[in-house]
Parts: sequence; C-alpha cells; structure tokens
Amino acid sequence: MHKNELRSLMRQRKRQFTQQQLCELSLPIIARLRNMLNGADTVVAYYSLDDEVDTHGFIDELLADDKTVYLPRVVSDDEMVLCRYTGPDSLSKGAYGIMEPIGEPMPADAHIDAVLVPGMAFDGKGHRLGRGKGYYDRFLSSLSRPLPQLLGVCFDFQKVETVPTEPFDFSVDVVV
Repeated sequence: MHKNELRSLMRQRKRQFTQQQLCELSLPIIARLRNMLNGADTVVAYYSLDDEVDTHGFIDELLADDKTVYLPRVVSDDEMVLCRYTGPDSLSKGAYGIMEPIGEPMPADAHIDAVLVPGMAFDGKGHRLGRGKGYYDRFLSSLSRPLPQLLGVCFDFQKVETVPTEPFDFSVDVVV
C-alpha cells in the first residue's frame, strides 16, 4: 500500500469514532506514557488535533510534575521549532489550525529526554507515517546524537503490519 492510500485508510478509520470515543481510547495510552516518562525531566510533546490521542490534559500533568515541556510551532512551509509550554495561556492558533506555543524557543543546547511523536500509522518496527508534510522527519533528523527516546503515539487501530518507508523517514523507538 502506498503512503497516500494508507493515510486515506487511517482517516476513514478515525471517522468511525466520535470525539468522546477517541478521548476514552486515549486514556490507556496516556497512562502508559505517564509511566514511561516518570523519570524524564524534559519532554517534547505535541498539542493533539481532534483525531489524535488526546494529549491536552497530559501536557498539563507533565508541567505540574515540574517537567520542562516543549511543543512544536510551525514557522514556514518546511520547518517547525520547539517552544516552551508554560500552560494553556501560552498557546495560540497557528499553522493548520493547530494550537501552538508562543513561549520562548528551546535553547540549542537543551537536553531532551523524550519526544512524543504523532503519526497517522505505525508498524511493529517503529516505522511512522506522518501527515505528509515531513515536519517531524526534518525535526528529528536535526536533533543531536545520541537521540532522546522517540515515542510513537497512536490508537491501536493505527497500528499496521507495514508502513512504507523512504530513506529520509524517521522511525520511533517504541509505539505506545
């Protein structure tokens, strides 16, 4: 299956659920993330869209646990930067209608413990299918080595046998 066909299939699967059902399906995923990030100090997260695992409350939990949280902000057609999240008041509607942080940019030398990576589909090898713009692949390739733990975040119905990949596609360490 080609990438665009798989994206279309995932959009169809997501439409089978109400917003309330997706929120309920998010709860066990967030519980697993909570355990996995217990020892992390700095986390790169994402402010979820309506059809993604709901991260809104979890991001505030991370903040309440004295973790440093960065969220992506799209700054051009091919680049996103990370900015510090300090609470719901630090967000504004940005590119693609996504709520983005308006806080200070992440320092270049900042240490990151974990990155929550959204995706349209993931396979058992950690291969990820994004929305097709390449923002996360470019961002992840720009991180200094060794890489932080990359956690793919998705619903169970987004897990597939094989995600088609290209040389520039980034894989995650664990699919949650």
